[in-house]
Amino acid sequence: MIFLPLPFVVAAMLLVLLVLLLHGDDPVERNRPFLALVALCALQSVVVGLRWGYEIEQLRFVLPILASWVPPLVLASFHRLIGGDDRASLGAVWIHGVPPLVIAALVVLRQGPIDALLIAQYVGYALILLNLARPGVDALGEARFEGAQAAHRALIIAAVSLCLSALFDLAIVLDFEWAKGENIGIMVSNANLLGLLFIGLTALVADRARVQSAATADVAEASPDLSQDREILDHIHDLLVGQKLARDENLTLSRLARRARLPARQISAAVNRLAGKNVSQYINDFRIAEACRLLRETDMTVTAAMLESGFQTKSNFNREFRRVTGLSPVAWREQNRMETLAA
Repeated sequence: MIFLPLPFVVAAMLLVLLVLLLHGDDPVERNRPFLALVALCALQSVVVGLRWGYEIEQLRFVLPILASWVPPLVLASFHRLIGGDDRASLGAVWIHGVPPLVIAALVVLRQGPIDALLIAQYVGYALILLNLARPGVDALGEARFEGAQAAHRALIIAAVSLCLSALFDLAIVLDFEWAKGENIGIMVSNANLLGLLFIGLTALVADRARVQSAATADVAEASPDLSQDREILDHIHDLLVGQKLARDENLTLSRLARRARLPARQISAAVNRLAGKNVSQYINDFRIAEACRLLRETDMTVTAAMLESGFQTKSNFNREFRRVTGLSPVAWREQNRMETLAA
């Protein structure tokens, strides 16, 4: 049947992705939970292919255990992008090992509603991810500002993907009940592709929003006073412009908070109230202003101006440039040169 080799193809693609990540990143900056997640999904794809492609019945006991480790690793991958006091909200690490251990015990004992527990686990972790995403982009305090918005979108899509995986599991259970498992092969293959989807999204996060691991001091929150907000923004402006911190491509909200000696939430609140935008957009405004200056006053190429102003990828640079100016970098330079000549 056509669907049989598909899990092996998915496993091969995941292994290639894993090798590229292992060789492409600094070991200190690697998102280890994400690497473990990629390896787990590759193993799971191989087991799925052996179970349904070659009908190795014994592997049906392995699949639930492997599947139960996926949600905790997805959460851990995004957890690396959460900074400050938000880390405590996830509780002790050992708690996330309880559901896989319970499912493993039920598999060994061969009793209990394993499928129902897996569905509940996937939905529960999806809700945790959505709760992490609820405060907005600024919740990802350890994500680079350039990739923070993409990381936030990936966080939401990963939560939706877990919910869809739970729906696939429910459909598989119902297929066994109603159709004696006649459609199980196609369902498993589609679910396997869905897994590849959110692994790819997490890969985007790992590549575009590298984690900077460092301790952040616990500082009391400030009251929402507008004069104090103005002082905060003036101080941030001095760091970003005067000390050229905005040009740092690895800048994160947590890192900015440490340099400013202020709580990350206090900076985020001040920017939201006075500037009416999130911190990522606020920082990128300074970067686009610097890029515009370089494009206007020098013969620097667009790529060189992009790198000099703190951006690392053309897609993010072009998107933010259009958001701020309404034009592409090339069109903006041509327009401003024409205006200068006319004057």
